[in-house]
Amino acid sequence: MQTSAKVKFIHTSPRKVRLVVDVVRGMEVDKALSQLRLMNKGVARPVMKLINSVIANAEHNFELNKNNLFIKEIFVDEAPTLKRWMPRAHGRATTIRKRNSHINIVLAEIKDTGKKKGKKQEVEAPVKLGDMNKKEKEEVKKEVKQDKKIEVEETRQKLKNSGRQGDDFDKQEKEITPEEVVKEINDPRRESRGGHARLEGGKKGFVSKIFRRKSG
Repeated sequence: MQTSAKVKFIHTSPRKVRLVVDVVRGMEVDKALSQLRLMNKGVARPVMKLINSVIANAEHNFELNKNNLFIKEIFVDEAPTLKRWMPRAHGRATTIRKRNSHINIVLAEIKDTGKKKGKKQEVEAPVKLGDMNKKEKEEVKKEVKQDKKIEVEETRQKLKNSGRQGDDFDKQEKEITPEEVVKEINDPRRESRGGHARLEGGKKGFVSKIFRRKSG
């Protein structure tokens, strides 16, 4: 079992922090704290606070023993640098770079006790028709059809009770077959100029002169 913590924007350059971090890497927690307590470095105190924080996480969240932990990983990343200016001779200015650091730490168990975080309850995924057999698919389809029929009967009964006729509902529920749709699309009266001419008066009259093809 592993626990981690991090601290951001420490007002010390990464180079100075790495001098302290490299000393305690791989040590047991108690020995690392005693080593940092006697170290004459300003950044030792933030590192001690970070180690105490990750120990508290391990004890509270995972119920781990403090004496069974060691520093598995600890590394320093560079944070955004603050830029300041200092006046110099002849009206010039020089930059002052105030560097910052991020520290990340990971603790692990010396001896694995087998304690792990509780698993979340698994939610069963809905069954897909592709995963079923033919018989199961047919049964599901029949159930769906029966449910639809029951809904139609209930709505028809409500319409009758409200005073409306059930025939109107039957007309609304009637489905248009694909053959009727094809006939409607391929209706010659809706296409071509000849069809419009026949509707408006056939080959005789003014319409035939408009759509007459010129020869030569």
